[in-house]
Parts: sequence; structure tokens; C-alpha cells
Amino acid sequence: MKHPAPIIHVVTFLLCLAFGLGVPGSAYAQVPYQVAPGGASSMRISGTSTLHPWTMESTTVAGTAELLFASGSDGDWQGLKSLTFALPVRSLKSNHKGLDNNAYEALRADQHPSIHYRLSSATCEDRPGGYLLRTRGQLTVAGTTRDIAMEVLVDIKPDKSISCKGSYTLNMQDYGVTPPSFMLGVMKTGEIITLDFDVAYLRAAKVRDAATSLKNN
Repeated sequence: MKHPAPIIHVVTFLLCLAFGLGVPGSAYAQVPYQVAPGGASSMRISGTSTLHPWTMESTTVAGTAELLFASGSDGDWQGLKSLTFALPVRSLKSNHKGLDNNAYEALRADQHPSIHYRLSSATCEDRPGGYLLRTRGQLTVAGTTRDIAMEVLVDIKPDKSISCKGSYTLNMQDYGVTPPSFMLGVMKTGEIITLDFDVAYLRAAKVRDAATSLKNN
């Protein structure tokens, strides 16, 4: 059960973050997080074409976050200090190898191997099943970075792991990307695509412990 008081603290902190104001660090425990390993996260890019809709998916996601908790690391969640994720371009796969290869070329995967996102600021609302963050951040695609506004649904699990879900629609040409085609140009993709993500973050200490356990076994 969530209580109203922590939400007030979250909004206060995140609004301060948005305007570059300081919040006393001693009031919170700052806990580092990493994207959970083992395919627990997923990302999907989808769009339209002259023949049919298309989708490319990946479960290879990297990233970090830093969360604030009251009264030590086991206290109530109070805010989100930072969040990033990175999607390796060549990990995206569709049902058509030709589309995959042309998409990698269009995204200049050799020069810019990942799609990156970094949070700049956010405000928070209580929602059924979690919290809705109205965020601003920088999305980098094919080496071009744009400031974007995006809604992210955050769920804090009992073990303090978190999931971040959201969707963002963009125009590839805003990032200098020519919409890919394949089948000798018979299938041409539209310039508008949607990025859907469901990213799971674990406390960094748990990720390290799990890696050590696997190594020792």
C-alpha cells in the first residue's frame, strides 16, 4: 500500500531536479541500480511500410539508474536522481533479414552502435500499479541527440527492483535517418516509428552478487 506523503516528497524532489535546485543529500539514501541481466527487459521498434506493418525486437538492454529512499536504503521511495538505457542496434531483429540489414545501415550501426536515452528531469503522479513520470531527456539515434518529452510508468516491487515501461513515437528524419527499404525497394518503410520499452532495474549490488555467484558456480 502506498501512502500520500512519499508522493509529495517525490514531486518536490523531481521538480527541484527539473529546475536545477538542490535537495539535501543527507535526507535520502542514494542507491545505484543497473538493468537486470538475462533478458528481463525488452524493447521494440515498429512502423509501417508500403506492404505491411513491421517490428524489430530486442532483449539486450543496458543502463543504470539512481533512486532515492528515505531513512536508509530500505525506506520508502522518494525520487529518481538519474536513469539511462542503451539499446544495441544490431540486437534488434525482425522476421526479415533484409529489413534488419537495411535498418542497421540506415541507423549507421557501425559508427553508432547503440540507441541511448538519458533522463534530465521528471515530475511524478500516483497511478494504479505504480507511478507515472512525465519526463524530459535526451534520446540519441544514429549519433543525433534530441530533447524529448516522454511518459514512463514506474512500478516499485517489494524487493525494491523497478520496472519502467513506456512508448515514444518519432520521425526518423529528425535524427538524420533515411527510412530503410528492402526487396529491391518494393517494401519502403514509413518515416514514423514507435519505440516501446519495458526495462527492469535491479540494485547494482544484487547484479554484482548474481554475477559472482554464477562465476563461482
